[in-house]
Amino acid sequence: MPSQEPPRRRVPGPARPRPAAGARAPRPAPRPAARRPAPRPPARRPRTLTLGSPRPRLRLISVGLTLVMLVFVVRLLQVQAVDAGAYAAKADKYRFQEYTLSAERGEITDRNGIALATSVDAYDITADPKLFTPEESKVRDAPEQAAALLAPILGKAPADLAKKLRTPKSRYTLLARKQTPQVWNQIKDLKKLYGQKAQAPGGNRVNLLGGVLSEPSTKRVYPNGDLAAGILGYVNAEGRGSGGVESMLDPQLAGRDGTIRFTQSNGRQVPTAGSQGTPAVPGSDIELTIDRDIQWAAQRAITEQVRKSKADRGYVIVQDTRTGEVLAMANAPGFDPNDLSAADAATLGNAALQDAYEPGSTSKVMSMAAVLEEGRAAPDTHVTVPNRLHRGDRLFKDDVDHKTWYLTLNGVLARSSNIGTILATGQLGRTQAESNRVLDDYLRRFGIGSPTGLGFPGETPGILAKPQKWSTSQQYTIPFGQGLSVNALQAASVYSTIANGGVRVAPTLVRGTQGPDGRFTPAPRPAETRVVSEKTATALARMLESVVSEEGTGTKAAIPGYRVAGKTGTANRVDPELGRYKGYTASFAGFAPADKPRVTVYCAIQNPTKGSYFGGQICGPIYKKVMEFALKTLHVAPTGSRPADLPVTFEPTP
Repeated sequence: MPSQEPPRRRVPGPARPRPAAGARAPRPAPRPAARRPAPRPPARRPRTLTLGSPRPRLRLISVGLTLVMLVFVVRLLQVQAVDAGAYAAKADKYRFQEYTLSAERGEITDRNGIALATSVDAYDITADPKLFTPEESKVRDAPEQAAALLAPILGKAPADLAKKLRTPKSRYTLLARKQTPQVWNQIKDLKKLYGQKAQAPGGNRVNLLGGVLSEPSTKRVYPNGDLAAGILGYVNAEGRGSGGVESMLDPQLAGRDGTIRFTQSNGRQVPTAGSQGTPAVPGSDIELTIDRDIQWAAQRAITEQVRKSKADRGYVIVQDTRTGEVLAMANAPGFDPNDLSAADAATLGNAALQDAYEPGSTSKVMSMAAVLEEGRAAPDTHVTVPNRLHRGDRLFKDDVDHKTWYLTLNGVLARSSNIGTILATGQLGRTQAESNRVLDDYLRRFGIGSPTGLGFPGETPGILAKPQKWSTSQQYTIPFGQGLSVNALQAASVYSTIANGGVRVAPTLVRGTQGPDGRFTPAPRPAETRVVSEKTATALARMLESVVSEEGTGTKAAIPGYRVAGKTGTANRVDPELGRYKGYTASFAGFAPADKPRVTVYCAIQNPTKGSYFGGQICGPIYKKVMEFALKTLHVAPTGSRPADLPVTFEPTP
């Protein structure tokens, strides 16, 4: 049976308010008319989506993909075929790290193996300026604070250090070169103790010195300070020899740098990748002929006298008469190669080899050698020496005013008579021109006008014009040592030649070299030249003994127990700044023992301005001090015989 729904109940509406008594009931509002529903539009038929052909789109995509692949292929060919070498090089540049291995510089020692110049570990102190910027350090004045801490240790001005640290566009700056390990240790202590004390504005502690770094290096040191500085020279900031033996033998001393190449990652070596390169070859050690003790005695003596005489400079040469080896070459004033900043530029060279000056009366021994060798006179030949001598347009005199002297040729040398020397050398030829040619020949045989053979940087060969160019004055002044120029070693070599029996042995300064393998290679044997006969040399040695006797000018050079041969010299000096004569050159040269010569000592002092300026007075004592010390150092026994007693004067016949 179909179900029947229950009848719907009508729900009454809300009660309407009743009007008040006597009031009119309100008229009910009219009911709005019912609207007719708008007619519905006719239903549209659904659209049918018609797809186009996919072929054009597929073609476009295919072309695009083809172009992209073509670009990749071309780029791949460029990288792997065309530019393969360039890209491989770039890869190697960043993959491999290469460093230079500095070669250790060889030592310079004296003849006994005592180090005169050596190299020690050092550090170049550097910094990263970017780490001192306010952004990195968090401190506005970080460079100034860091500079104030570093300045006392590095010996630099704080302002200079701060300026270097204030270069924010750079990641590297050099603060100081070749500092000792002690200096770097002090800086590391500062980094630990004081680097954390600076405070940033916010109260945070910062490390001011975190950007200070170091690079390993080596430093050339000279253990004996200024001793033999003129011989040794020094090494510049680039590690190259500058002056002296350091420059002369720089290729042997420097060695050969090596290289090391290894794979790196983030700046660190990859241990498993290995490394390759060439090892550094250390430099050779150089052994000099110098004796450190004799060098010290010579340098001390000349320094004291230069200071006492208030002279411009002075030098002392000590030479072995038999071998030509230079045992000492001292200059005053000198310099300390350990502290070039405090050195006077005028003292940085070796004045004993670089100064050309007129030797004066020490040169007379060569004139006498020519006269004896040519047979024009003998030691006892009579020479009448007037008070004045006219030659050409000049009037010549001796250092002291005197009446007519009646001297032997030996006496001419003992009294150092200029007039007597002019008269003696005038006998060398039939004419003055011929005499000049003969004298010039002997001067050149003794090495005047030519380099000594050391090969020392800056050495002067001296000045000796050809005889045909000698002026009227030079024809008569050259025989007694004015009008020609020498260096100190040339002057010393003259006396070594006489002491060696008339044979000149070229001076030498290097005994040999010791390579990295420890093998010692002696220096080549020096050249030898016969200058005068042994007979002439022996006669000259005896004549030179008279100079040191009571009748000579060199009494202050006498050494008790030894026979001494020597000669004084006092020459007019050419001032290099004024270009004319001003002041004097005082000198003394000689050898001992006179009967069996072993050592030559030569001393010269330029422009003494206080006290005596005569060579016998101020250089004679230096000769004595240095010669005594050298003879004792070399264990030379005292002389057993008495000196030759050659006549100095003669009695004129009525």
